[in-house]
Amino acid sequence: MEENVKKEELMQDHNPKKPFWEAVKDFFKKDLVQYIVKRVLMFIPTLFLISILVFFVIQLPPGDYVSAHIAALATEGEYVDADYAAELRAEYGLDQPVVTQYIKWIKDIIWTPTDSQFYRLYGSHHNWKYSFAYGKNVWDVVEERLGLTIAVTAIIMIFQYAVSLPIAIYSSTHQYSVGDYAASVIGFLGTAIPNFILAIVLMFLAYKWTGNANVGLFTQEMMQNGIHLYNFGDFMKRMIIPIIVIGTSGTCGIIRSVRAQMLDEIGQQYTLTARAKGVSEGKIIMKYCFRAAINPTVSGLGGILSSLFSGSTVTAMVLNMQIQGPVLFKALQSQDMYLAGAIVMVQAVLVVIGILFSDIVLAFLDPRIRYSGGGR
Repeated sequence: MEENVKKEELMQDHNPKKPFWEAVKDFFKKDLVQYIVKRVLMFIPTLFLISILVFFVIQLPPGDYVSAHIAALATEGEYVDADYAAELRAEYGLDQPVVTQYIKWIKDIIWTPTDSQFYRLYGSHHNWKYSFAYGKNVWDVVEERLGLTIAVTAIIMIFQYAVSLPIAIYSSTHQYSVGDYAASVIGFLGTAIPNFILAIVLMFLAYKWTGNANVGLFTQEMMQNGIHLYNFGDFMKRMIIPIIVIGTSGTCGIIRSVRAQMLDEIGQQYTLTARAKGVSEGKIIMKYCFRAAINPTVSGLGGILSSLFSGSTVTAMVLNMQIQGPVLFKALQSQDMYLAGAIVMVQAVLVVIGILFSDIVLAFLDPRIRYSGGGR
């Protein structure tokens, strides 16, 4: 009985005659605004705890950047004495206790005084420290690829949802049909085949068919002059393989989740009641069943964003993609703790924002959700 009451709320929540933008405006006047303010205030302690975890986890492997640098020199036949190594550690501040290093790191990120040498050099009050591996300011290294990484992540996410949601709807409304089985097979293949192997196969096929493997996101000319409208098409052509390789790895999970939820919703009593009242099948599927079935997928938006942002490192290295994944890998490999910490912190901020966005979308899709305990 309670389930049927909730479903009736879902069916009766929005007046279909009300304009969409008026519904959105009315939606944001309610308790959701208070919820957003509370969540934004919670960002500070959340990111603070993440920063502690990140910094100390990065410090767990034995040694430090100087040890890794000395080992790399030793493989090339160059040997560094203990005194010089101690001087390097003192210069980089690695001779201090880990807690002291963290306090100085986080304090300088929050605010660097105007009379400091860093502010005089860079004109910024937020000092993310020095990248040992790249030999320059950490934020300069992050900023070089941050915009492109976000753009690539957004394009791949759009591809995932644009492909997986229609397939999931079709599979749920044509259960056990040939199309349902075909979609399942394709989805499982995308998950089962390792991304880097699929990338190599697609590069080989592209080279055989077009004479160009389309490695990297930019041509040499684009790297020198930047992306403009006249070569944006070339950039998108080079994005085809990354979109297919990285995008298909996540479509299977979305398809299976939405399909299972849709089948459950289609079998509920409220859909039978709607059909008995003469509601069209398309309206039942899209307005009621799909809105309820999409909830688990929307709630996992933050996790998908995180996996796309940093989970495609090996694929990015194979495809020579100029995004953050390979930079993070190099930073961890060389124990460049400040650069690795900055990249992970930026990723954490994006994930927290993604989770907030998913909560807002959930509240808009499902009128049963209440954030302040009262009716909206």
